[in-house]
Amino acid sequence: MASMEPSERLALIQENLAEVLNFEVVEKIIAEGNNPKIYWGTATTGRPHCAYFVPAVKMAQLLAAGCELTVLLANIHSFLDNLKAPIELVERRVEFYRYTITAILRAVGVSTEKLKFVLGSSYQRSPQYILDMYRLSSLISEHDAKRAGAEIVKQTNNAPLSGLLYPVLQVLDEQYLDVDVQFGGLDQRKLFIAAKEWLPKLGYKQVFLSQPV
Repeated sequence: MASMEPSERLALIQENLAEVLNFEVVEKIIAEGNNPKIYWGTATTGRPHCAYFVPAVKMAQLLAAGCELTVLLANIHSFLDNLKAPIELVERRVEFYRYTITAILRAVGVSTEKLKFVLGSSYQRSPQYILDMYRLSSLISEHDAKRAGAEIVKQTNNAPLSGLLYPVLQVLDEQYLDVDVQFGGLDQRKLFIAAKEWLPKLGYKQVFLSQPV
């Protein structure tokens, strides 16, 4: 990375992405000689599968471009998503996910020494986070919350209220993980678009990188 020009780093970050929102923030960080801080999250609902290699390859490129990468193991999100798994089972799956994702990344040549794994519940239970969740919940409508989570939260005719909290938590994660960018698939697009409106309501910034899934 040290031998790469800023333009080369930017090109590598954008390569194979379907869409980039607010990329001028990343350009500014690199122009100043700093490293963008990016996070990718996964809910610990089931078993990691071969599709995880798609973001893994992109994460390898991001690391090659000098980005600082955080992997969020979103255990609370998992429970909120229409109760796909009881909270006790979700807690047990976390280490399995950490082990499996590490193996997948190593398989595509990613140096896992440069990665940081963060457990969602390690900060999502903090008083300030919960207060921001309440604040944001008071500023967005039920309709907007449903629309934002339409592609990522299981939809049913009589869904539990927890499904509306899911997109609120994901929007706040970027701020509380202290990162510049959230990286995800195109299935996250509605949430990314919503976050462009929601985060500034709390005085926070937002940048998103989307790739096909």
